[in-house]
Amino acid sequence: MRTLYANFKGGTGKSTIVFNLALWQQAQGQAVQVCDLDPQRTVSDVARIRSEDGIEPALDVVNDLPARRRKGTQYLIDVGASDMEAMRKAIRWADRVVIPVTPSQADIWATQRFLGIMREERGRKMPDVFAFLNRADPHPRSRENAEAMEALEMLPGITPLEPKLVQRLAFRRSFSEGLSVSELEPRSKAAEELEALARALDS
Repeated sequence: MRTLYANFKGGTGKSTIVFNLALWQQAQGQAVQVCDLDPQRTVSDVARIRSEDGIEPALDVVNDLPARRRKGTQYLIDVGASDMEAMRKAIRWADRVVIPVTPSQADIWATQRFLGIMREERGRKMPDVFAFLNRADPHPRSRENAEAMEALEMLPGITPLEPKLVQRLAFRRSFSEGLSVSELEPRSKAAEELEALARALDS
């Protein structure tokens, strides 16, 4: 499965998500390769931290789309909006697209534009497209979260996922320490939220 994690807006936390989900999939016994096409190379940097610190398992990260796919391998693609050529190439290559959306009107507009780019590249052969709230308001009755979910449900061609990732310090710390939230704080709310999202995407 080739899964692209992207949006037309920066700052949605996709690199953090790719890093954490890749390690979650590896923990389930899956073969995983991350294609880090983001010019910032954030996932590449954190994979290097794991390697230098001797943290196992290592994370297999490449900076291009592989010419040949390995059977049974899960490919997670991270791409930035600043490199439109790479983004369009990844859209053409992906089996499905997952869009992290922060609960803001700007993110909803960016998601609409991103859907337009996907239609330009794929025409009628659109991949499965999922979206979820990332960096969500921790309040269980957050108006911003509810309004963002309602807006996503109105966008044609998108399947909104119920699990969300709340704005938590554990996600930021995981990057700086080269650990997923499941490794860093296995019994935390962040780890529970990641598990729920990963299960929804893995079903």
